[in-house]
This record gives sequence, structure tokens and C-alpha cells, in this order.
Amino acid sequence: MRVKTRMKMAVATAMAVLGSAAAFGQNAELPKVLSEMDAASAKFQSAQADFTADSYTAVVQSHDAQTGTIAFRRVGGATEMIMHVKTDEGQPSLKDVLYKNGELAYYQPAVKQETILKAGSNYERYLTLGFGGSGKELAANWSIQYQGTETIDGVETAKLDLTPKTPSDQFTHITVWIDPKRDVSLKQQVFQDSGDYRAAKYSNIRLNDVPASAFTLEIAPGTQVARK
Repeated sequence: MRVKTRMKMAVATAMAVLGSAAAFGQNAELPKVLSEMDAASAKFQSAQADFTADSYTAVVQSHDAQTGTIAFRRVGGATEMIMHVKTDEGQPSLKDVLYKNGELAYYQPAVKQETILKAGSNYERYLTLGFGGSGKELAANWSIQYQGTETIDGVETAKLDLTPKTPSDQFTHITVWIDPKRDVSLKQQVFQDSGDYRAAKYSNIRLNDVPASAFTLEIAPGTQVARK
């Protein structure tokens, strides 16, 4: 065997060994992350945060920027969520979204319109991604690829790429940056087949002090209500 051939084989073998070692290290880290999430989830009652979001539509290469606040709370074995969208592409456009008792309510105060939808059976598992959901629940519902750590706003997060075990026509996979010690997301990105995506970043996260009264919509008199 020629010297160059032996050298190439040695390099290839070394790269394979290093790659296996890196994969083993990543696989060893994931159980730690999930265990920390389990511990934090057991203490989770509620969370609230500010958010900024960017929804990208590939076909027209356009971005829709939004900011607002969001809150979650656990009620028995269920989760409730309320989101107040403050801006839409830089223009005042108040919108409220409430998930409660298996229903999604979209309220637009400017046009006095509320639309109520029956949420699908899988919706709640998406809500709890990084906001109170346990590591066991995450592993049961998602195929998880651990992608290392990343520091966001001074917090070391675990970057996890999630593919649903039950295929969804809404997205292909979701990447979350989770602070496992608090069981909260600092960043999420949802990917679709079309090339569209939605990226959201969460800041000023407060835990376990959201009152139950926060999870109601203040509907103005004369609002039209549509159920679909």
C-alpha cells in the first residue's frame, strides 16, 4: 500500500473516530437537559414574557415583524396561553389570542371581531415547548437532535431541533433554545416545507406570578363573534 493511501486512510479513520466521539458527547448531554427540564417543570405554575417575532414568506420574500407580550399558566393537567400583539409591520394593530379549554380565540379590537376556533388535539403540546413542558413529554412527542449550547442575553441555552413524531402539515421541524434550569424558551424558530418560517425571541421572562385574571379577553360591547 502506498504511503499516500495509508495516510488518507489514517486521516479518514481519525475523522470517523472524532465524529463518533462528538456524537456520543451530544447524546450524553441531552438526557441532562431533559432531566433539568423535568425538575423545573415540576415547579412551573406560570410564565410571562415580552416577545419579538419575524414571519417570513418565501414566495414573496417578505417579513412581517411583530412585538407583544405572552403568558402561560398550568391549570391541572392543561395549559392556558394569552398573547397580546402590539404592532404589525410597525403599525398599531392590537390583536389578542387566547387558548383556553381547547379553544383558540382571536380578537381584533379595531374591527370589533372575535373568531373562535376549536383547537386540534396536538395544539397544546406545541404551546408548552419551553414553557413548562417536561423533558419526558418532549421526548415522547418529538424526535430530538441536540445541537449544543448557545448563549442568549447572557443565559446559556440548549439548542434542540425537534421533529414531531406525529407528522404535521403546519411545519416540518422546530428549533428551540431552552434554558433547562427554568424550563423556558429564549428563542424558537418554526420551519415549513415552503421555505416560510417564524422566528420568535422572548425576553424579560417572569415565572410563577401571572394571575388567573390575566387569561381572559376584554371584549368591547358590540363585538361580532364567529365560531368556526
